[in-house]
Amino acid sequence: MTAGAFAAGDICLLVDSRGRRYLVDLADGRQFQFHAGVLDHAAVIGQPPGVEVRSSTDARLVALRPRLADFILLMKRGAQLIYPKDIGPILAWGDIGPGHTVLEAGTGSGALTMALVRAVGPDGHVISVEARDDHAAHARRTIERWFGGVPDTLDLRLGEVADVAADVTPDRVVLDLPEPWEVLDALAGSIPPGAVTTVYLPTVPQVQRLTDAMRRIGFTAIQVFETLFREWRVEGRSVRPETMMVGHTGFITVASRTTGAD
Repeated sequence: MTAGAFAAGDICLLVDSRGRRYLVDLADGRQFQFHAGVLDHAAVIGQPPGVEVRSSTDARLVALRPRLADFILLMKRGAQLIYPKDIGPILAWGDIGPGHTVLEAGTGSGALTMALVRAVGPDGHVISVEARDDHAAHARRTIERWFGGVPDTLDLRLGEVADVAADVTPDRVVLDLPEPWEVLDALAGSIPPGAVTTVYLPTVPQVQRLTDAMRRIGFTAIQVFETLFREWRVEGRSVRPETMMVGHTGFITVASRTTGAD
């Protein structure tokens, strides 16, 4: 995201007095309408992040630069979304960092793709493959909205990851596919020994089939886990967990390719 004052074309996060969040694409001459009135975009354009503005009913809003987590949770969704609570562990346990070449399948909603691009930095490279053209088109629009275009470090491809694997020697592999075990054989020859593969799956039977295939093909140090997310409400001396939490969304499986595995 850009720094400095808000300008037309920027994405703005508006937060009301009750903590509700709204994602707005700023434009000259436009208005934001919500349950507490109307706000002219002109009240935000030219102002610094953190500015307090008032709607037509004098409702208070704070204008902020959205975090990637805000954008992912509030953006229009196409394919199944990988939540920020899972994206963080995927980056950490998948050991994805600056300079890495990452092969991702599928692109899906584009949420994880954007996080991968930020993680590998300007010297890294993300090749993201999506089999469905409608998902690929939606993900491209989402990525262009966040970055202002498709970054040079991102290669978006339409097709099957098994067909792309032969052209890529990735440092890391990330799979968000319903049957990832079907592509492991094709990917195995492209994954260097020791490279980390991370797979996201929603159900136990899928995880069982995946780990069986990983052991057969030659993966080791296999870990399977899920992440749970619960916010806490802190108001003076009143400190308590929220009554609602985000429980199971998916299982994360992480493994490494063994040396000399076939």
